[in-house]
Amino acid sequence: MGRRQNDSGFGKFTLLSLFLMGAISCLAVYLFLTVVFSPNNTTASLSSMEHVDGVDDLLNHEEGGGEEEERPCCDGVEHLELWGDAVKWGSDFRVNSSKECCMACKRMCRGDGGACLCNSWVFCGDRDACGPRFGECWLKRQKDALNPERRDLGDKVMWTSGLVFDKGEGIVGLETDYGILRIKLFPDCAPQSASYILELLALPHCIGCQIYRSESRGSFWDSEGNHIKKASFGPPFALIQGTFESIGSTFKDIPKEYCPTIRRGSVAWVGSGPEFFISLANHNEWKNAYTVFGSILSEDMEILEKIAQLPTKSDVWNGIHVAALENPVSLRFRRITT
Repeated sequence: MGRRQNDSGFGKFTLLSLFLMGAISCLAVYLFLTVVFSPNNTTASLSSMEHVDGVDDLLNHEEGGGEEEERPCCDGVEHLELWGDAVKWGSDFRVNSSKECCMACKRMCRGDGGACLCNSWVFCGDRDACGPRFGECWLKRQKDALNPERRDLGDKVMWTSGLVFDKGEGIVGLETDYGILRIKLFPDCAPQSASYILELLALPHCIGCQIYRSESRGSFWDSEGNHIKKASFGPPFALIQGTFESIGSTFKDIPKEYCPTIRRGSVAWVGSGPEFFISLANHNEWKNAYTVFGSILSEDMEILEKIAQLPTKSDVWNGIHVAALENPVSLRFRRITT
């Protein structure tokens, strides 16, 4: 607010003119702000979910105007050759792209949650490196899809490979002192992210994996995770945050993969990992900014709600007030037997 002017030296006419000019200016500013900050144009500035150890600022995005159409996924990991029993030989089956090969494998899933006849695929898409094998699409069946058999991996490998899970497959357990969180992985959407999680699953331990931030839905989202109109976007920000960096494992930054709108239960990376967050609400305001590699089964969300109510202490990360757990929650990956 501007400093008040001294009346001395001004005539009545001058004062009246200044008053009118000021009133008109204030009215113009009011009308402008009314348009810009109307409910349909609200900007949610969450600025950061960054841990004190340092990850790029992430949460500074406009609120979405409803659900956006999300692309179907059928991606794989380049320079990887998965092994396994062939259910369709590539020497007799050729396609034009890795996506077509992946879709051919998906079509062998019944869609009823049962085991897929094909749960992995291998495609040769480098014309120069593949030579006469260019276009070969091998559809395979892994004996253990949570621990797929690899034939080769590296820059010189000419194959692209991927996994396919039906509804009831590809679920790993994240054990906490408050119960086991079951995560449905999305290897066809975020193959490199899912591959890292499967590496952690294969380790005998996940020392260092933990949840260290816990913020409830507050009064800004309802019990189903829907944002309440005209409510703030936090803090609290309705999320659980932690790290999947295990002592003894070698973590490499994960490139951006599948980025749908964040929904209640979405498991996503903070930046390129290994920090992650699990959303307790539908965050349309974040739009398509984060790699989502899995989703918590709805039956297990109550476990997250328990963690969200644990004692916290206020902290400031990059100027943002957050709720850090007084006692971080340790995490252990477990196989889920069905």
